[in-house]
Amino acid sequence: MTVQDLPVVNATLNAIATYFIVSGIIFIKRGNKQLHAFCMIHALIISAAFLTCYLIYHYSYPTTKFTHEGWPKIIYFIILFTHIPLAMLSLPMIILTVIPAIRRKFEKHKRFAKWTYPVWLYVSVTGVLVYLMLYVWFPHDPLWRLRE
Repeated sequence: MTVQDLPVVNATLNAIATYFIVSGIIFIKRGNKQLHAFCMIHALIISAAFLTCYLIYHYSYPTTKFTHEGWPKIIYFIILFTHIPLAMLSLPMIILTVIPAIRRKFEKHKRFAKWTYPVWLYVSVTGVLVYLMLYVWFPHDPLWRLRE
C-alpha cells in the first residue's frame, strides 16, 4: 500500500465509523449500555485511525482539486464547506463527551453526546461522500487544464 491508496482507506474507515456510531446510538436507545460502549469505543478507535491516515495523506498531497463544473462542483463545495469546520469541531466535542463516560459521569456524558453524535455522524457520512465525489462519481480528469 502507498500513500496514494489512503483516500479509499479513509473512506472505508469513515464508513465503518458511521456503522459503529449508528449502532451505538441504537443500542443506547434500547438501553443496552454494554453494546453502546463497545460500539462507541470502536467508533473512536476507527476515527483515530482515520485521522492518522488523513494527516499522512494530506502531508504528502496538501490539496485536492475537484475538476468538474456545474451542479457537481456546487454540491461538492457545499458538502466540503460544512464538512471541514464540523470535522475540526468534532474532535474536541468527542473528547469532551468521552471523558465524562470514562469518569462514569453519565449525565454529563449524555448532555455532551446529544450534541456530539450528530456532528460526528455528519462528518463521517460526508467524509464518504467527499471521497465518492472526488474519486468515484466525478474522478479527476487529467486533461481538464487543456480545456480551459
